[in-house]
Parts: sequence; structure tokens; C-alpha cells
Amino acid sequence: MRSNALAAVGLALCAALFFTMTYVLNRSLVAGGGHWAWAVILRYLITLPLLALALPWQGGLGELPRELRQSPRTWLLWSAVGFVLFGLPLTWAANSGPSWLVAGSFQTTVLAGPLLSPFIYRDERRRLPWRSVAIGVLIVAGVFALQWGHAQGRLRPGDWLAMAAVVFAAFAYPLGNRMLLLHLEQSGLRIGATQRVFGMTLCSWPLWWLLAAVAWWTIGPPSLREVCLAGGVALSSGVIATVLFFRATDMVRSEPTSLAAVEAMQAAELLFATVIGASFLGEAWPHGFSAAGALMIIVGIGLFGWVSGRSAAGHDEVVRTLRTDRGA
Repeated sequence: MRSNALAAVGLALCAALFFTMTYVLNRSLVAGGGHWAWAVILRYLITLPLLALALPWQGGLGELPRELRQSPRTWLLWSAVGFVLFGLPLTWAANSGPSWLVAGSFQTTVLAGPLLSPFIYRDERRRLPWRSVAIGVLIVAGVFALQWGHAQGRLRPGDWLAMAAVVFAAFAYPLGNRMLLLHLEQSGLRIGATQRVFGMTLCSWPLWWLLAAVAWWTIGPPSLREVCLAGGVALSSGVIATVLFFRATDMVRSEPTSLAAVEAMQAAELLFATVIGASFLGEAWPHGFSAAGALMIIVGIGLFGWVSGRSAAGHDEVVRTLRTDRGA
């Protein structure tokens, strides 16, 4: 049992590393003269064929084709919310500062799920978990300190806008995912995580192609460097990290302490983004208020993982809900 828990935590830590590459590679693309729009557009255009290659090892398409034919509007709507309205503001914010700044601000997504629950569910899940909200306040305070320290106490309108964009993305992702998962729950269909991510990516493709046409017309075609970096994000975050994280939660779904540890590994994204950004992109290390904010975020996510793990132990549907907040 202990070795199983350690293996799950190790997988979650590896997933956090690959999730981190989203922030690092986006920042590298923008800092190197690339355009943020191509970073996010190419990411999702490349993710779909990569997921198609992974599907045969994840059970194939299963019931997904029938579900897409039956409920196309539902999939198109929530795929647009969960992927397009998530990806655009998050990638745009790569212009705002170092990788750790965006990575830290995005950790508000752990608060988004509990706050959205009363508006999404009509059963016992509708209850607002006050312990999680209290911990979320600590995380939000850490995000503010992170931004305040980076701006040296002088938050300009652009800084507030960038922070708002990241927080908006942090809410859009779980909203789209949870609404689609709730639809599947009500329809009685069991579609695996990989199939669901593939379906959402497929349904968001029309918008990505439309945005690609606009970007090609207004800013010109992407460079080879932009294609390669976006492909790296698609592979690392959209495929590898997602599969690793889902596998880790499956391994410890009935063990509260171990599940809490797996959830808490999200905090490692901030550490990885800091180390990689400073080592390879020449970004400044967080200090002063920024360092204090980073510590508050890490502590908050650790506490959130512990509370979530205790609540989810033995409840498959709760574990599935927690899992929707991570992925492509």
C-alpha cells in the first residue's frame, strides 16, 4: 500500500513538471519574439492528432462518436468555454512577466471548483465547502502578494488586467470541464478521461481554425520556432501530464492521505516554473513579497489537497470531479 502511494505521488510530481512546461514554453515563445496567439492556437491544433495517437492505448473512441452525434451543441459550448476561453487569456498573460508569475496566479483554479459548485450542481455537491474556501482565500492572498512583489508595490492597470486574465482562465477551465462531466453523468454514458479530452479538443477545433485564419491574415504565418514550442506544450501538457495525473488519482482514489498528497503536487508547478524560468530563460527569482506569496500558495494548495483528499476518500464521483480540473 505504501509503495502504491509513493508511486502515485511520483507520477503526480512528474505530471506537475510536464504541466509546468505550458508556462515556460509560452513565456519562451513570447520572450523570443513570437506571438502569443500562435502559441495557443497551435497548441490545440497539434494536441488533437497527438491524442488520436494515444487513443488506441486508452480504450479507443468508445461511446464518444454516438455522444457527439446526440449532443453536439453541449459539446461545442462547453469545449469553447473550457478550452478556448481558458487558453486565450492564459497565453496572452505570458506577456505579463516571468513563468512563475503566471503559474502562481493560475493556482486560483483550486478555488474555482468549490466556488462554482453551488451554481453547477443540484444535489449534495451544491453545498459550499467553507474549509476549501477559507484555504482558497490564503491562495488568493498569495497570488496578490506574488503580483505585488513582482510589480515592486506599483501595480499598473496592465498588471491588474494580466492577473484578471489568468484568474478568468482559472475559472473557465473547471467550468467547461465540470459542466460537460455533469452532462455525461445525467446521460448515463461512461466516457474515459482521454476520450473526453479528445472530444473537447475536437469540438473546439472549428474555433481554433477560425482564429488561425484571423491570425494568419493579421500577424502573418507562424515561424518554425513557434510551431515547435507550441508542439512541446501540446505534447507535455495536453497528453503526457494529463495521462500521468489521471493515472495517479486512479491509483489512490480510496486512500485519503495519499489522494491529498497527489492533489498537493500541483504546488510543485510553481517551484518548477521558478527554477526552469530562472535557469533557462534568465528570469528573476521571486523575492520579498513575491517569495512570501509563492510560499502562501504552496501551503494553501497543500492544505487544499489534504481537505479534498479526506472529502473524496471512497467516493468515486467526487474523485472524478477533482480530476476534471486538470488536463489539456
